[in-house]
Amino acid sequence: MGLHLFRKSPKKPGESPGTIVYVGDATNEKIHLELITYDNASFSEKEISVDDISDIEEKPGIKWLNVTGIHDPELIQKIGTQFDIHKLVLEDIANTARHAKIEEYSESLYLVLKMFYVDSSNEIRMEHINLILKKNLVISFHESRGDVFEPVRKRIRERRKKIYESDSDYLFYALIDAVVDNYFTILHKIGERIDLLKKSITHNAHKEDLLVLDTLHNDVLIIKNSISPLDNLFKELEDYESPLIRESNSIYFRNLQDHITQVLSSITAVSDKLSSMNDYYLSVLSNKTNEVMKTLALVATICVPITVIAGIYGMNFQYMPELSSPIAYPIVLGAMVGVGLSLYGYFRRKMWV
Repeated sequence: MGLHLFRKSPKKPGESPGTIVYVGDATNEKIHLELITYDNASFSEKEISVDDISDIEEKPGIKWLNVTGIHDPELIQKIGTQFDIHKLVLEDIANTARHAKIEEYSESLYLVLKMFYVDSSNEIRMEHINLILKKNLVISFHESRGDVFEPVRKRIRERRKKIYESDSDYLFYALIDAVVDNYFTILHKIGERIDLLKKSITHNAHKEDLLVLDTLHNDVLIIKNSISPLDNLFKELEDYESPLIRESNSIYFRNLQDHITQVLSSITAVSDKLSSMNDYYLSVLSNKTNEVMKTLALVATICVPITVIAGIYGMNFQYMPELSSPIAYPIVLGAMVGVGLSLYGYFRRKMWV
């Protein structure tokens, strides 16, 4: 599925804190900036350039700036300078190996988490998501085109009452909730792949099934390591006494904690199911081997008395009364066939074949 537990950082040891160094897969994709602005009277959605960000904070209404692409340190620095984002936050934005965390600054909240989604080739992908909450403004950063925020965009386009009546903290929550809800979709996808793998193993266990099983183990481990920190993180977020989060919206952040508890429980169930698949594979393989050995043993058992008869009448003795009979040969062949069929019939009655 293309998930990686570790990513090598090009940052040199001893480099000063706040140095923006992109840690991730090399890409030449163009960076896109999408700005959505809305209030009770208006709605606007458009793609902008970095030169258009200077007056965003002065615009009326709630603003959501979505930045797709974090591989350009210079652009990240420009955005950070314009919105007074701390240099340590800018460093973390470009570092895709950073674990989930939340930090509070004087006029902003910064949240890091991982987003999982299914791409166009039906593969599960992981992206580094950064969310910054400011007064009337939310800024999101992620690695490449393709995200799980479309339901939030749809709610804004359709002018849903709750999101239009709330401040930027509710938009901040809605984006986090979209990421968390998609965890269930990904776990369901993995569950389907486990079921398909079990059918494949049941039908005919192959070495390739072990490779698929190992990949699934690796992916679940990465998902678990990426999501586990959110358990304590959302507890912190729920208790935050920040002027950026309205008290009336704190219940929604509490809902995130409930969802993460369910997600972690589902991950445990998936992990247990995968662990049992190892034993299941060995069991199917053992049964398959036993069936082969059983068949070989039955064939050998049937052939033994036939071989004895053939051995006796194959001896070169001069005086063997049966050899002088003109029907001796068909009699011996008939005896061999009769012994073989009798043994086969016996095994069938015993349900050994």
